[in-house]
Amino acid sequence: MSEVTPAPPGPAIPLTALLGREDLGLRLLAGPSGVDLHWVHTSEMADPFPYLLGGELLMTAGVQLTDPERYVARVAAAGAAALGFGVAPVYEAVPGELVAACERHGLPLLEVPPRTPFTAVGRAVWRLMAEARHRELRRVTEAQQSLATAAARPDPVPAVLHALASRLGGRAALYAPDGTEHAAAGPAPEPEAAAALARLARLPHEGSRPASAADTVAGSHLAAYALGGGQGLVLGLATGRREPGDHTVAGVAVVLLSLLTAPHQGADEAARSAALVRLLLGAAPGEAAPLLGEAPWTVVHARGEGAAPPLGTPLVDARDDGTVRALLPAGRAVAPHPGWTLGVSAPAGPDGLGAADLQAARALRRAQAAHRPLVRHRAGGLGALVDPDEAAAYARELLAPLTEPLRETLRAWLSLHGSWDRTATALGVHRNTVRQRIARCGEALGVDLDEAEVRMELWFALRWPE
Repeated sequence: MSEVTPAPPGPAIPLTALLGREDLGLRLLAGPSGVDLHWVHTSEMADPFPYLLGGELLMTAGVQLTDPERYVARVAAAGAAALGFGVAPVYEAVPGELVAACERHGLPLLEVPPRTPFTAVGRAVWRLMAEARHRELRRVTEAQQSLATAAARPDPVPAVLHALASRLGGRAALYAPDGTEHAAAGPAPEPEAAAALARLARLPHEGSRPASAADTVAGSHLAAYALGGGQGLVLGLATGRREPGDHTVAGVAVVLLSLLTAPHQGADEAARSAALVRLLLGAAPGEAAPLLGEAPWTVVHARGEGAAPPLGTPLVDARDDGTVRALLPAGRAVAPHPGWTLGVSAPAGPDGLGAADLQAARALRRAQAAHRPLVRHRAGGLGALVDPDEAAAYARELLAPLTEPLRETLRAWLSLHGSWDRTATALGVHRNTVRQRIARCGEALGVDLDEAEVRMELWFALRWPE
């Protein structure tokens, strides 16, 4: 049994989007069409229940289908989103008992024609997920830029609320600690939802990280986020729909509003706020560097599928090529995230952010090449650019034919630039002994020790820690 993936590889896609692919020729025979798909899984087991995660499109040709009622009941109980049944070679048509069972259990049943392989369906689902993820990242990036632009206007708080309400398609309001509205933008929700949002706004309390609460009332999706800054203000949102990326967009608004509403903001804090806004607007790091102060920062580059890694910073840039870049304080921990590959720079001051960005990009490329979830930049010359585990393994394999005395002689000889006399003195042996041992090293390794490249590679291997 394969390891259970803890998170979907991408945003869920509606079943209707898959049915709309004319090249697949899928047909809905039973159940509702308004469901979302998170996975694709193929199984010919009589009871696939133990291997289903929930939310998947289960594909089968009915090889071991003996009891359609029990089969559908178990698939539905496992939380599968839909069932795809391949016609031929086992069945010439989808069994009527299976259609009836799916209708009774409310499980969508798709007929997969003989000309459509299951792999084509799976590939179509992953492509639709990738497109949805790209739209989500683009939407978040555009929203960040819009909010940052609003924060730079003469009357920033109403401007940010208006931009947020427009981007999320609902109501955005600031609430005082007693639940009264301090400022708002966007159409007001139904009275029942408005009252529930005011109550919800009294729940979060300021802490080391902004607290939040959520609810759904009268068809409105409600959320409340506590602002920092000691004011006790809470951002309340009421939207008619909830889309991927909404929480990230709201997080950016929380940071900006916290900065804008913070009391008695000093000159240094005002400069940091301006720098954050400039970075969110896409300014080059060097342009904003003078405003950031001397605190060290870390740059993270990431690529992957599904929800972005929780880096704990609103300074995130989702690029068109699928790379996510983030800027966060150097002391904040960065951990691997399922489905994502991360490259982390060394800590850098404001004037070194450009170099740190390049370090993170190189670290991400090394992580992808080595199939590792996270790689950090390492300083220290060319040797630091080599993966330590792979280098150690190569060194062991390369030097395996040499005994320890031969290795020690070779190490001393290379360190003394091939001098027979100085090597003999260092080891306390006769110079002819050194010559014999070095000759044996060349024979055992099958190399010409007069070659500079050979010496360089052996010196690197001998100095690499076990």
